[in-house]
Amino acid sequence: MTTTFITGANKGLGHETARRLVELGHTVIVGARDPERGAAAAATLGARFVRIDVTDDASVDAAAADVAAHEGVLDVLINNAGVHGPHGDPGDLTGADALGVFDVNVFGAVRTTTAFLPLLRRSPDPVIINVSSGMGSLALTHDPSRAESSVVAPLYTASKAALTMLTTQYAKGLKDIRVNAADPGYTATDLNGHSGPQSVTEGTDAIVRLATEAPGAGSGRFIDRTGPIDLS
Repeated sequence: MTTTFITGANKGLGHETARRLVELGHTVIVGARDPERGAAAAATLGARFVRIDVTDDASVDAAAADVAAHEGVLDVLINNAGVHGPHGDPGDLTGADALGVFDVNVFGAVRTTTAFLPLLRRSPDPVIINVSSGMGSLALTHDPSRAESSVVAPLYTASKAALTMLTTQYAKGLKDIRVNAADPGYTATDLNGHSGPQSVTEGTDAIVRLATEAPGAGSGRFIDRTGPIDLS
C-alpha cells in the first residue's frame, strides 16, 4: 500500500489528486490549513486529514509527527499548496508581497520536504512531487504560441521558476529519493477564477503519473500531461 501526503488538498488540484490516488489504492493523507475544510474533504474522499500550514515551522513539524505516529512511513510527498499573489502591473509590488508568495510556493515546499524526509527514507521507493507551473519556464513564457506568454504575474511565475530549480537541485542532492516537478497546465481552479480550459482531472494527469510510476522512472524531471517540459 502506497502512503501519500498532499498539501493543499482540501480543494482544486490537491483534492482531485487525492480522489484519483484513493481510487488507485493509495492511502492518502489530506493536508490542509483549514481544519473544517480539510476534515470535510478527507471524509468525502475516504482519506485521513492532517492539519498543516506550510508557512509555519511548528505546524509542518506537527504534521510530520502525526504521520510518523499513525502511518510510520511516507512513500509519496506532493507539495501542492500554492498561492497566486498580485498580477498585472508590477510597479506596486512590495517586499511583503514577494515574501507572502514565496513563503507558500517555495519556502513551504522546503519546510515540508525537510520535515518529511525521515519518513520518506523509510520507504523502499520514496517520491517527492513539486506542483510547479509552465508559467515558471523561460522558454514557455517567451513563446507567443503559448498562453503562458500573455500573463503578467511576476511573483507567481518567479516562485514557480524557483520551485522548478529547487526540484532539480533536490534531485541532484537526494540520490535516494525520486524528485520531480509537475505542470498542471491552464486548469480551471480557484487560483485563476476557474478560467482555465482544462478540467481539474486533466490538470492532475501529470501529478498522478509521477505518483504512480514504477521505481527507477527517473528524477529531476519537469513534465506536463503530454510529456517532458523544456527546463530552460
